[in-house]
Amino acid sequence: MSAKCPPRTVAVASMAAGVGAVTGVSLWGRAGGPLWPLDVAVAAASVVAALTQLWWPARGALAAALLATLSPVATPAATTGALQVAQRRRFPVAAAVAAAGMAAHLVQGLWRPSSGISLGWWLLLVCASYAALLGWGALARSRRALLASLRERARRAEAEQGRRVAEARMAERRELAREMHDVLAHRLSLVATHAGALEYRPDSSPEQLARAAGVIRTGVHQALEELRQVIGLLREDDDLLDELQPRPTLADLPRLLGEAREAGQVVRVNDGTGGASPPATAGMTGYRVVQEGLTNARKHAPGQPVEVALSGAPGTRLLIDIRNPLPAPGSAPAVPGGGVGLVGLTERVRLAGGQLDHQSTGEEFRLHAWLPWPA
Repeated sequence: MSAKCPPRTVAVASMAAGVGAVTGVSLWGRAGGPLWPLDVAVAAASVVAALTQLWWPARGALAAALLATLSPVATPAATTGALQVAQRRRFPVAAAVAAAGMAAHLVQGLWRPSSGISLGWWLLLVCASYAALLGWGALARSRRALLASLRERARRAEAEQGRRVAEARMAERRELAREMHDVLAHRLSLVATHAGALEYRPDSSPEQLARAAGVIRTGVHQALEELRQVIGLLREDDDLLDELQPRPTLADLPRLLGEAREAGQVVRVNDGTGGASPPATAGMTGYRVVQEGLTNARKHAPGQPVEVALSGAPGTRLLIDIRNPLPAPGSAPAVPGGGVGLVGLTERVRLAGGQLDHQSTGEEFRLHAWLPWPA
């Protein structure tokens, strides 16, 4: 299997063959003339000047133009040089090289006039030829620049598309992580609450112990199922959140509150929405706000009552206010927390177009959020 020739080698061979052949034909036509030795020397030098144009187009073209003042056999190298400069250099440089070539052929026509055509027509033909070479080279240069620009734009568009896909995927995974944090933190806090009851109330009746153990078993089973689901989803590349449907809304609050109360948490609810259902995004985000508020209260203020207030109507805002007394100073939380729940919840509310604030006021902790509720 033969090795592939480098592009530079091919260009040198092509230039040497093309210019050498045309120069040889021109030299052959002048064989035996009185200036034959000069023509031979100019022919050899013009081929070298043509090869030089591959590396230094302007210098090689000017050298060939200078040789063209001595002999017509340098005309192929001079015209090739003008074309090379027009293709590879800016228009002013190419125009200057073309003008030098026309001036060189004017000197050539005065010193060694052609017997078959008058000097005026000779000059007209030379000027027309150089103008055509200048235009052809400029057009080729513009086309090459356009193609390079299009390739660069395509490369950038592809890179931008890849970046957007990666960002969208990361955003989807962050959303999934927030979703799993809310769900798993809620489940595990319920399990921890019932486990704490078993630890501190060993004198409970067998029925109560069995019921608490059943709640723990069910909660752990659900947490493991949700954890298995998210691990499986993270191994896929697309449609991660679609697999988690249906996602909860404010209509699912009774079930959430029932689970909290079954775990022994005292929750008082004041629903001022009149039973109206906000849009899906606001409803799901509102559900997560209430869920996080109840989870935080169970973890950091176990045994304390929680007050949940909802209000709003279409065309206004959905307002959510959650309050619970602060735990006694020095008491440890029932379940350790990483402090990222409220951070993720704040980001979730912000992405939904709302705002979330949390603060300790006096002897209670307050979580307040509002979400847009279009008419």
